Amino acid sequence: MIKFFKILILIFLLSNTHSNALIEIDITRGNLDPLPIAVSPLFTDEKSKKNSVDEIEIKDIGFEISSVIENNLKISGLFNPLNNEAFLQKPDIAHLKPRFEDWALIKAQALITGKVIIEKSKLKVEFRLWDILAGREMLALAFTTVPSNWRRVGHIISDKVYERLTGELGYFDTRIIYVSEEGPKTQRIKKLAIMDQDGENTKYLTLGNELVLTPRFNPTSQMVTYLSYFKNLPRVYLLDIETGTQEVVGDFPGMTFAPRFSPDGKKIIMSFAKDGNSDIYTMDLENRIVERITNHPSIDTSPSYSPDGKYITFNSDRSGYQQIYTSNSDGSNVKRISFGNGLYGTPVWSPRGDLIAFTKLHKGKFFIGVMRTDGSGERLLTENFYQEAPSWSPNGRVLIFYRETKTNQKGEGFSAKLWSIDLTGYNERLVKTETDASDPSWSSLLSN
Repeated sequence: MIKFFKILILIFLLSNTHSNALIEIDITRGNLDPLPIAVSPLFTDEKSKKNSVDEIEIKDIGFEISSVIENNLKISGLFNPLNNEAFLQKPDIAHLKPRFEDWALIKAQALITGKVIIEKSKLKVEFRLWDILAGREMLALAFTTVPSNWRRVGHIISDKVYERLTGELGYFDTRIIYVSEEGPKTQRIKKLAIMDQDGENTKYLTLGNELVLTPRFNPTSQMVTYLSYFKNLPRVYLLDIETGTQEVVGDFPGMTFAPRFSPDGKKIIMSFAKDGNSDIYTMDLENRIVERITNHPSIDTSPSYSPDGKYITFNSDRSGYQQIYTSNSDGSNVKRISFGNGLYGTPVWSPRGDLIAFTKLHKGKFFIGVMRTDGSGERLLTENFYQEAPSWSPNGRVLIFYRETKTNQKGEGFSAKLWSIDLTGYNERLVKTETDASDPSWSSLLSN
């Protein structure tokens, strides 16, 4: 069971939060020209530092929150946080009134300042975003929560800054669920694990007694569906992360693959092998009615809904080899959309509705790519020996996937790790996990 506390956004501190700033970030160019930004440590007074809280073993929460913000902005590839050893102004003074000429001297174009107060087991955080070029404030907010929630405050501030400077929603106050893997390749112990998107706060949700596969978040809640094997029979489960409640959606006599939620969270769509044939099915979670969506002698699998729920994408070998198709959500009007060389699989519709991500196998290499929903504009973002299972960030800007390293002739050195890449294809990063990892799924924003 994982408990999360509400964070109250109290007030806009000043009225000029939408000033005509000179700062512009071209979000289509990745990390080619990251914006120089100064993240001043959030000022924590000595009284707050002495207000110790049992579960918090941190001398300066303000500094730690700033570190979270700095790391988030850096990994986005759009920002270049400056070294705080070059800062000329102290945090408490900068938060009240920055000397813009001092920050311009170190080439900062934006500045984040803040203040932290801990009293009566409450954490109060104020932050401001300043436009150095224009010499004015862009955004100011205050938050109240419990002290143990300090890391989430850092993620929410990161999202607010990202949104203000790029015009798009952020993706930092999110979590990633994945399959944690340990042991030799032929005897892997697999558990469900969940962590913050930056790799912190890892929790294990299953014990590793049963094989678990393809965990997927509900877009509307902190519910997860996944596939597990009970006495060698596939079962589809629902797991409420916050309460720890788990239930079996159904026992299936054939093989079941890759369950996913519908955009409204009321249905699960999956591939189900029955009578030697694999087709797409849905199950209504309220009445447990199962409906067959495709009916074709080929193998149809890996279904994913469009964000409006009107369409699905899936892969099928109905053309002779594995390609990507779309159809209406009821299975009508099936269209093939992939026509490049190679085999295509694991299609996933972007939360923005404009793209479909996929895995492609061509000439012995695996690619993660995107294409428009009609199949045009195919772009391959990354290639490797083996990689698959892309999952979108909630703003449709970044993909997370897993990659396996190539083994030597003795089978030694195997590992599976999570990686992320943005739509430009420039900002590829290893995502920190405590163990080997596969099958990632990105949650929606927790603060929505």
